[in-house]
Amino acid sequence: MTTSAWPFGTDAKQDDPLTALRVPVVDSFNPKWKYIAAYIDVDRSRYSWGSQERPTDAEAAMLASFIEEYKHHWFRESYHRKLAERPLDVDSGCNTTVFVKYGTDDWGYRLCSWERGPMYVPVSPKLRGGDYDYAKCPGPLTLEKVMDYRHTIVGEVMQHWLDWKKDHPEVFPA
Repeated sequence: MTTSAWPFGTDAKQDDPLTALRVPVVDSFNPKWKYIAAYIDVDRSRYSWGSQERPTDAEAAMLASFIEEYKHHWFRESYHRKLAERPLDVDSGCNTTVFVKYGTDDWGYRLCSWERGPMYVPVSPKLRGGDYDYAKCPGPLTLEKVMDYRHTIVGEVMQHWLDWKKDHPEVFPA
């Protein structure tokens, strides 16, 4: 694939190692583009709820796999080829999932459509136990547990996500 110009402007970092895995690295909890999922690279001087700790190689593989599972579940193979024409996966119908790393084995996520409630679930360590804590999803949680929670409806993890993880033991070891 060849691109003459980075189509995402400053919304996603072009030269970040996660970008090579098709994981957008953004600096906003509400990016402009409708990515399938993104990782927010938090600068502590801007936000007090994140960490400067980067995803491990295993976590980076999980982020990339999360995006692949979404495409596998929701899109036809012909649309996968269309998505591959850009360096990152975007779709006008996506409700971007933005992942944040608070620290070692401590992650959260948000959907860009959220207008009320906590900004991330689970909330940052600084807010845990306070008025903004989300009791149904206490932290800290590993990235895999956060992804499980993202795929949960009425207390049950969706079967398609469980099947995906089972079929990808190199990314999600049992």
